[in-house]
Amino acid sequence: MKQITKHLALVAVAGAMLGFAGPGGASEPTSAPLDWTRCTGPGLDPRQQCATLGVPMDYSDPDSPEIRIAVSRIPSEKPSARRGALLLIPGGPGGDSLGDPSGKGQKLPQKVRDAYDLVGFAPRGMAPSTSVDCKADPADISMTKRVPWPAPDGSLDGNMAAARRTAEACVRNGGELIRHISTANEARDLDRLRAALGEKKISAWGVSYGTYVGAVYGQLFPHRTDRIVLDSNNDPDHTRVTRNWLAAFETGVEDNFPEFARWASEPGNPHRVARTPAEVRSGFLRLAARLDRAPLPWPGANPPLLDGNALRQTMLSSLYDPDDYPILAEAIRAARKGTVPPAPEAPPEPVLQNLAAVGAGTICNDVEWPGSAAAYQKDVDESRAAYPLTAGMPRGPMVCAAWPYEPKEPAVRITDRGPSNVLLVQNERDVATPLAGARKLRQALGDRAVMVTVNSTGHDAYLANGNACGDATVSRFLATGERPRRDLYCD
Repeated sequence: MKQITKHLALVAVAGAMLGFAGPGGASEPTSAPLDWTRCTGPGLDPRQQCATLGVPMDYSDPDSPEIRIAVSRIPSEKPSARRGALLLIPGGPGGDSLGDPSGKGQKLPQKVRDAYDLVGFAPRGMAPSTSVDCKADPADISMTKRVPWPAPDGSLDGNMAAARRTAEACVRNGGELIRHISTANEARDLDRLRAALGEKKISAWGVSYGTYVGAVYGQLFPHRTDRIVLDSNNDPDHTRVTRNWLAAFETGVEDNFPEFARWASEPGNPHRVARTPAEVRSGFLRLAARLDRAPLPWPGANPPLLDGNALRQTMLSSLYDPDDYPILAEAIRAARKGTVPPAPEAPPEPVLQNLAAVGAGTICNDVEWPGSAAAYQKDVDESRAAYPLTAGMPRGPMVCAAWPYEPKEPAVRITDRGPSNVLLVQNERDVATPLAGARKLRQALGDRAVMVTVNSTGHDAYLANGNACGDATVSRFLATGERPRRDLYCD
């Protein structure tokens, strides 16, 4: 999730809880070797290769039709030092890592690039894999609709109406595949990919939602894991899944807004918005309330209004990366003057529709959500009072409140059963995956994991918004297998 634009058979899960892999995991799956060809597309390393992998749409049905998973790789740069393959597991749901072998994979130290083939993929449902599209109303997949910002008075009527329209569009247009997009099925796809790569075990670097995918893979297929890095970690509570991740924005924003407020009140900052951090916060809240009452026309934006929720969404998105603080500051400065900043860039419509459909399928198929506004309203009201910056959004209803399909299986419960080969790396201040949630994943994994917490701000830690101590610790683990003996704090 750079922004939220920029986040599974019963037998399998029951087996996973007992330490078995379930369908596709109890014995080695059959996967044909991959037919690698040179990738096409702008900005790709000429060494990057592409292939497609066939997997069952429904792992519980032996006669299920096959779907295709798009895969990419850059082979080890030193075959004599090659250890295996490193899966680059993307965030989302709705992200892909097809370009990552050429992109962030090239930031990896040479010893890591020597040790592994770097492997990316587009998860099931994401183009150019066999894709899904709900053909939802474009207004209903804007950021202020996909994320459940309540009305200015706290009403959820608009959220529920948008959820119904989007769910109905997914039923009409999403086809059978939309019912089989889930985290556990993505993990099963990755085990088919491991087999097709000819690897007995697989290493992985999962980021954001990818940490949950990596944890689920390690639960379903524990003895097929080698070195696992989980970066910017989600609370793995299997009873709530994405509902918990959404709720985490309350604490994530409160952890991060003070950093923005200090920056935005520094003397000499050309984007300065107030004299003190306290004035930045109070001024933001007043401005959002004013825009709730009197929105400004915002040509080119979706929706074309700069209202309080659009400002709050700009805040939320900007807190993902301190480099984006000027975006929020300039929005505040413009709105105070009764003008608007440039409209935010958005993916092309087909890309946004695909992203929204995969996101909806994943979060709604992983776990059931309550289906009435009343089930959310009390929590939203409490959240609005306790966390005014997020105005109740983190406890609101998403499209899953109207999803007509029951999950085909319970969400996978992450436990401490399995090899001790996991390294968690976590920024202390992360708006999307707060430290509090990462600690819950660390607790669930028990002796399987060690966690490195870094004194850094932003979403994504390793080689991104982290620090030299944290980066060196992760790189050493990937290159040599050496892990800290106990949890580590990098100042």
